[in-house]
Amino acid sequence: MQKDFNLPPKKVRENDLEPTPLPTDGFELSLRPKRLAEFIGQEGLKANLSIFLQAAQQRKEPIDHVLLYGPPGLGKTTLAHIIANEMDAKVHITSGPAIERPGDLVGVLTNLEPGAVLFIDEIHRLSRTVEEYLYPAMEDFKIDILIGKGPAATSVRMDTPRFTVIGATTRQGLLTGPLRDRFGIIAHFQYYDKAALFEIITRSAGILGYPISSDGAEEIARRSRGTPRIANRLLRRVRDFAQVEGRESIDKQIADKACLALEVDQSGLDRIDRTILRLMIERYRGGPVGLDTIAASTGEDATTIEDVYEPYLIQMGMLHRTQRGRVVTELAYKHLGLKVPKSLQNLTEAEEES
Repeated sequence: MQKDFNLPPKKVRENDLEPTPLPTDGFELSLRPKRLAEFIGQEGLKANLSIFLQAAQQRKEPIDHVLLYGPPGLGKTTLAHIIANEMDAKVHITSGPAIERPGDLVGVLTNLEPGAVLFIDEIHRLSRTVEEYLYPAMEDFKIDILIGKGPAATSVRMDTPRFTVIGATTRQGLLTGPLRDRFGIIAHFQYYDKAALFEIITRSAGILGYPISSDGAEEIARRSRGTPRIANRLLRRVRDFAQVEGRESIDKQIADKACLALEVDQSGLDRIDRTILRLMIERYRGGPVGLDTIAASTGEDATTIEDVYEPYLIQMGMLHRTQRGRVVTELAYKHLGLKVPKSLQNLTEAEEES
């Protein structure tokens, strides 16, 4: 039974965007698109993938193995499910850390259906021993099993159904060369621009059933760090603020108020981002500072800083990564409202002249 949360009536003003009509067969329960045509952004990647999917369907065979890499939250898992849906194949989901022993991999592979998709998240964390078992399965659709121990041990080769491995990773450089070379399709995810995020937020608001104005969607898009996952998360929280205040729709005012309460500024930087920059400036004179030092000073995990916070700060031009460590830029000082040191000003002027 659907609960009544006393939502405000869905009256839409002239500058509001109508909720997108979608199927009611449970589709609204997830913000993930189901088909490639519904996937917003990554246009070059989508165009190529559409051709590969059509070619595989015409040949009536599984699509080649696919490697998806890029920062977290950009849609790698979503695209893996879309590929399975487009190929009308069943998807089996696992992750690199979950496959600890070769026997775990053998169990997964021998239970696959013909044409199935095996999605391995964080594939760069597969152990080398497991990788060796995966190679013949990807190339020849066969797997070697060692029976017994010592001199009496024998190797038995078993056939597996033809299947597709889709690997997802945020750190392609950690993949071994032999594993990376066995993927026929390698796709790189890039950060989304504000126009694509605007479309995603508008679509998600329609699925959630809450009207949103164009300026409200733009405000959330501006603070979403180029990442759909963050955009959808912010949208849900802004909707909570709008609902509690009895707003008829999500507009710029309520979006700004909610993001301020969530400590997300107009550039998309959150409290941890600003803490990292301010700490580097106040304690280490802007750097260079080592990653482990930043992690110890902020209480955050070094991997989290490197994978989550640092890429966006670099993209925004507020942080530089050098051989000696991380260095804060002039833009970071200005964003925090701090006085830019003369040494950094002189350096910037010299770079502009050159």
